Amino acid sequence: MSTHPDYDVAVVGFGPSGAVAAALLGQAGLRTLVIDRTDEVYPKPRAIALDHEIMRVFQNLGLADAVAPFCEPFTPSEYYGVDGQLIKRLATVEPPYPLGHTPSMVFTQPPVEAALRRHVRELPTVDVKLGLRFTGLEQDDAGVTLHLEDAGGKRSAVQARYAIGCDGASSAVREALGIELEDLQFDEPWLVVDVQVNERGLAKLPSTSVQYCEPGRPCTYVIGPGNHRRWEISLLPGEDPAWMATEEGAWSVLQRWIGPDDATLWRQASYRFHALVAKEWRNGRVFIAGDAAHQQPPFLGQGMCQGVRDVANLAWKLRAVLGGEAGEALLDTYAAERREHVRQLTTRIKEIGAVICERDAVKARARDAALLNAAGGQVKTQARQDIIPPLSAGLLATDGGKTAADGTGRLFPQPRVNGPAGPVLLDDIAGTGWRIVTDLPVERLPAGLLPVAAGLGMLVSLPPGEERFTSGPHRMQTGEPDGVVAGWLARHGVHAAVVRPDHYVYGVAGDGAGLLALVAGLKDRLQ
Repeated sequence: MSTHPDYDVAVVGFGPSGAVAAALLGQAGLRTLVIDRTDEVYPKPRAIALDHEIMRVFQNLGLADAVAPFCEPFTPSEYYGVDGQLIKRLATVEPPYPLGHTPSMVFTQPPVEAALRRHVRELPTVDVKLGLRFTGLEQDDAGVTLHLEDAGGKRSAVQARYAIGCDGASSAVREALGIELEDLQFDEPWLVVDVQVNERGLAKLPSTSVQYCEPGRPCTYVIGPGNHRRWEISLLPGEDPAWMATEEGAWSVLQRWIGPDDATLWRQASYRFHALVAKEWRNGRVFIAGDAAHQQPPFLGQGMCQGVRDVANLAWKLRAVLGGEAGEALLDTYAAERREHVRQLTTRIKEIGAVICERDAVKARARDAALLNAAGGQVKTQARQDIIPPLSAGLLATDGGKTAADGTGRLFPQPRVNGPAGPVLLDDIAGTGWRIVTDLPVERLPAGLLPVAAGLGMLVSLPPGEERFTSGPHRMQTGEPDGVVAGWLARHGVHAAVVRPDHYVYGVAGDGAGLLALVAGLKDRLQ
């Protein structure tokens, strides 16, 4: 291995996870290579949902405006039981939105992916090389050598300090590392059909997204952007998945709702919905992320979101280690954090799947009765985002066994604040590094905190009633008209939070002295 590798990081795979990884690394000024065996964006939708955490990543990349035209708010999801009665309802929280974006959205994947790729190609420190197949690797203490092959069989090799496999569910990088997948016990055949519906067809369809929790054939109906509608339909014993994925097969099950005069088929594919998590996420200097590291049933629309969370978690840690701001041990927290988060969320998605997929009519009626009884006979709307767990392991200021009740490990909100030129989302003026946020005025903070905080990131003071914007080196004080942070701090009984570059809360403090101790302890921990 050369002591001067070609790149800081090589990314294998240019789907959504790989593109976001390359964008974040390139934005940080790291020399990055991204390769993919295909030359073009896949022209049909696979992912259909994203959430406010992912839109915040796009915002941080300067892509929110480019992506927004292809996104719409996710309609409520209504669950209907055996006898057609409403048994459960998921929706989004009311404004003001905690992260500054619509909490749950549907989107059209091809143009969003194209916008991501255009952005990556414009970054001066990123090289994009398509039509290359990853064939193997070696690594040592200095870096990784990746072996590549083009469509004509010509072989080449590149060297990087680190590599990330974002190359999908059948990941060649994962296979080369010998990483096994843990089966979380979900395996069912489903048909996924994407349809462009005309006005006549739209008039026949439900006005919300629906989970049909029917023993005869569980299925999901999702309202996508514009006239895009998706059905996920379980396959019955004896049905041929290949035939069901033909036009004739797809229309045979869609006829309950619409026919060929109402819509045009866009995509139909048979899948086995799995719940799988990699047993290891890192081998030496090589990491896996996205579908290479996990697959989950689609019942909460979290597949692509999980992959973007992976690379957002990993990118800032690679930047810190390569920039000499943190020791190599920081990279071990990637697997510890993301694996457990994915396991917890996949378990919750499986529980939703169990509600939807019950095939026994007697048990399904008992399920319906239990859900209605638990709701006191009146179905209450649950926020989709409440289902997503906090981080529970890794770089967190928690004692053994401590929960996230005080906010540690949770996503920190992004309020609108009074910027120098008017209201603005916090990240747009505070940057995307470490952040110390408090409702205490700067003058009430310990004198020793300011220099310590300056060495870590940005100190943001949002005192109650403050309207003016003032700033100094590594600090700003302003007001938030919607009280989003004030409400968060009050709910968790604290006055300050130390927030990581991926917007997760490292730790919280009840006063200035506690905040100083927290920040000083973190700086020691990063070394």
